[in-house]
Amino acid sequence: MADECSLYDAKAKLSALVRQVREGRTIVITVHGEPAAELRPIERGARKQSLAERVEELESRGELSAPTRRSGASVALRRLARRPGALKRFLKERE
Repeated sequence: MADECSLYDAKAKLSALVRQVREGRTIVITVHGEPAAELRPIERGARKQSLAERVEELESRGELSAPTRRSGASVALRRLARRPGALKRFLKERE
């Protein structure tokens, strides 16, 4: 059974919580009484993935896509602001 800790308390006691987790305990962090996150020990002895394996996994899950151009090709930079002074206008609009 995991221990529970509110987000407010977790922010104040993070070092102590990490010590408990390193000892093998699992702690559920709650927000307004609802579970939001879990602190748990890292699995020891878990095999590290190589970069190629990790890229392949992320591509298969659709979280990463292959580049559309060669990595050595030069990239032409284009101007984003059509008129000079875009930053000044942006900041003035925020006032």
